Amino acid sequence: MPVETQLRQMRILVVDDVAVNVELLSRMLADAGYTNVDTTTDPLAALQSCAQHMPDLLLLDLHMPVLTGYEVLDALGPSIHSGLGPAVLVLTSDVTVEARRRALDAGARDFVSKPFDYDEVLLRVRNHLEMHYFQRELDAQNKRLETAVRSRTRELEASRMEVLDRLALVAEYRDDATNHHARRIGRASVMLARRLDLPAETLELLEQAASLHDVGKIAVSDTILRKPGRLTPGEFAVMRSHTIAGGRILGGSRSPVLRLAERIALTHHERWDGTGYPRGLAARDIPPAGRIVAVADVFDALTHARPYKQAWSPQEAAAEIVAAAGTQFDPAVVAAFAAHEPAMLVDPIGAAR
Repeated sequence: MPVETQLRQMRILVVDDVAVNVELLSRMLADAGYTNVDTTTDPLAALQSCAQHMPDLLLLDLHMPVLTGYEVLDALGPSIHSGLGPAVLVLTSDVTVEARRRALDAGARDFVSKPFDYDEVLLRVRNHLEMHYFQRELDAQNKRLETAVRSRTRELEASRMEVLDRLALVAEYRDDATNHHARRIGRASVMLARRLDLPAETLELLEQAASLHDVGKIAVSDTILRKPGRLTPGEFAVMRSHTIAGGRILGGSRSPVLRLAERIALTHHERWDGTGYPRGLAARDIPPAGRIVAVADVFDALTHARPYKQAWSPQEAAAEIVAAAGTQFDPAVVAAFAAHEPAMLVDPIGAAR
């Protein structure tokens, strides 16, 4: 539809307590082709009309009984200043600086002096309808662009997370035949975190972030990962380096999930007593997510077979976790762990959320 046609169809509300003025303006606008014009001599009715259907342009008299134009402007102020209200063209014979300043402060855009000049009225009406129309179109375009950007950002984030998930699978594939270790850690970590009353926003991120805890293992050779016997000190040093490698892989992102995943990758082998790695952090210097994943990771490792060991029973593994409270693990996280049936945490993927 041509812009000119749309301008002629925009809603105009004329408010003046003098019926002759209302009739005169109504005829002017009709003669100029405006087809959506409402009029009233009652400012209270004008406010009710605005509440039901906000006009695009309000032609408003300032000096009226019961409710002045200033009071109408004050009532519509939030809508006007937010851009959701009408453009306001003030009708007045009061040409004082104070009157104009007060009206402009209240949200008026322009003035039409009484008695009305036909050409002036129509020029000002058209100019302000045109500005209002293009501002509305610009706002709509900005919203469409924001929606498109959010959608594209979600797509990019999903693609990035898919790549990282696949890296995590590559890392664990060599010592977890089921390929479910990462998912089990993510789900178990959420179950423990919920018992610890972590913020809802952390719970939303934790499952995916925790599943990336061992992504740094892609930097460790199969010879070490799949070695059936005890690692030498040198081999163990290489194994420990997967925490640093994981932090480097995940680091530098603005994504909340990846920032949390980086902290987990770096700290899930730290110990409560400060004897862990890679930095020897202790107690509450270890981020909460790292403390939670530490418990989930060790329990999962104990209860599932690896090339170098057989699986423990859930009860044996649970007893080991509880015994390490205050040394290897945060006692509060162990308490949250102990609140669950051990068998439920062996394969928590299908557990109720």
